[in-house]
Amino acid sequence: MKEDTIAQNLRRIRTEQGLSLSKAADLTGVSKAMLGQIERQESSPTIATLWKISEGFHVPLTALLQENSDDEGPTVRFPGSISVRIVFPFDPKLAEETFEITLKPGQFHKSEAHEEGLVEDIYVLSGGVELQYGAETLQLGAGRGFRFAADQAHSYRGLDEGAVFLNIHHYARREL
Repeated sequence: MKEDTIAQNLRRIRTEQGLSLSKAADLTGVSKAMLGQIERQESSPTIATLWKISEGFHVPLTALLQENSDDEGPTVRFPGSISVRIVFPFDPKLAEETFEITLKPGQFHKSEAHEEGLVEDIYVLSGGVELQYGAETLQLGAGRGFRFAADQAHSYRGLDEGAVFLNIHHYARREL
């Protein structure tokens, strides 16, 4: 994981918004101590923690992950969890961002409900993934895609051969 990039982006965004660590903790639901540890690179946040921070700050997830570079987006590996590569960083005109997600065989990732109105598209590039959202469970293989409302808890599980899929986040139109 790129702790230095995440730490720099977190501190920059918090400072730009004029937030103390205490106020940032109130907005995100992440403790003041944890936010400080992330900024000092003393702790590696989970993807769930990064989602809480991005939603509390009203910024897209890529705002925390993206390096200030025109190079290909970084791959962020969350220990014991998924690997995420930024394919297209957040585009304010389209209000969307695109990730490539890699799951190992049998690997499970649960995502809490995202902000209201967020819609996710997934398109499987290789392998197979099981998607669960609400009461629905769906298995998708290579070349298959699906769109769903991500403002509800959902999960992904890599099938026998694992999975690599595109994950596109469409934000409700508002100022991000």
